[in-house]
Amino acid sequence: MSLAEMSAATILNRAEEEGCDGDAADVGHRALRIASIFIILVSSGIGALMPIFLAHQSKIPVPKLVFFICKYFGTGVIIATAWMHLLEPAADALGDPCLTPRLGDYPWAFAIGLWTVMAMFFVELMAMRSVDHTDALEAGGLDAKNDPALDILDFSRTEPKKTSVNEDVENGTVADSAHDSALPGRDGDMSYPPGGHDHLAHRHEHTEGDSHGNLAGQLTSIFILEFGVLFHSIFIGLTLGTTDEVTILLIVLVFHQMFEGLGLGSRLAIAPWPKDKKWLPYLLATLFALSTPIGIAAGIGAQPKNANDQKLVNGIFDAISAGILMYTGLVELLAHEFMFNPHMRRASLKVQLFAFSCVLLGMGLMALLAKWA
Repeated sequence: MSLAEMSAATILNRAEEEGCDGDAADVGHRALRIASIFIILVSSGIGALMPIFLAHQSKIPVPKLVFFICKYFGTGVIIATAWMHLLEPAADALGDPCLTPRLGDYPWAFAIGLWTVMAMFFVELMAMRSVDHTDALEAGGLDAKNDPALDILDFSRTEPKKTSVNEDVENGTVADSAHDSALPGRDGDMSYPPGGHDHLAHRHEHTEGDSHGNLAGQLTSIFILEFGVLFHSIFIGLTLGTTDEVTILLIVLVFHQMFEGLGLGSRLAIAPWPKDKKWLPYLLATLFALSTPIGIAAGIGAQPKNANDQKLVNGIFDAISAGILMYTGLVELLAHEFMFNPHMRRASLKVQLFAFSCVLLGMGLMALLAKWA
């Protein structure tokens, strides 16, 4: 017997020992599963819609500090969700011995998550490129021959192109530096957002060289976040609709969806929506609130006949969602808010540590919930 045949026989034997007979998923506790549709709907709706409602009304005065805390708390929630509630379950599902004969001995969850991160970066890169191209055309057209970005690709040039101070000012180099240095220190500024502007919503001019100036580009990260959260919520609904640990998972998901909704809702609340699109954040928040109940109903109605197939599907989509939220949480939320936001960089140490503590609090609570779900 060859080495490959011995390996295949070992895998099959292990699968048989694990009882991989493809039994149907559990569909008991039907009354509780149906009730969970409405319970999760309420908790998700409160988390996602409350920040938007409070931000767009004037009758109830809400301290800016509340929005400040919600914003950074939500960042921690999104990051912990990616690592603890998506990537880890995906690794468990796709690494299950029962799926080894179909998938082989390979860390598929991490590979799928890795490629999803790169795909998200490429999507945003192309979106920003399209936005910049449109802006350049509107500003008077593109001149590829004089594009300084192409200098590094022109190997025929032996010396770098020299520019005068006036040219530097026109290109924005000196102007950006001057504008950056003119930003106030904002010591003790505990307003929301710090300095009075939100970085993810891009309500201020960027001076870091990033290309998020146009409204379409400003909202790209919001829709990426929405897509990743919806993806994740639908499949945890499917899990709740078929798992045999309904009671424990339901209790955990009530808090999970409320916290995740709070993170999403706080971002939707401060995004720079056009005047004729003020209804859009309410729609996106409502879609989030409906996503898990839809998943629960689908799980109850479908009554999957093969638990192994369900593990495979859940594992693949959990890994995809993990990559989406990992990219959004670490790049669009954490890095942009702290590293690329000149107002936050110049804020007092007290403000920076308070914001970071809010991130840690959200991350810690979501990581703790991973003990049960």
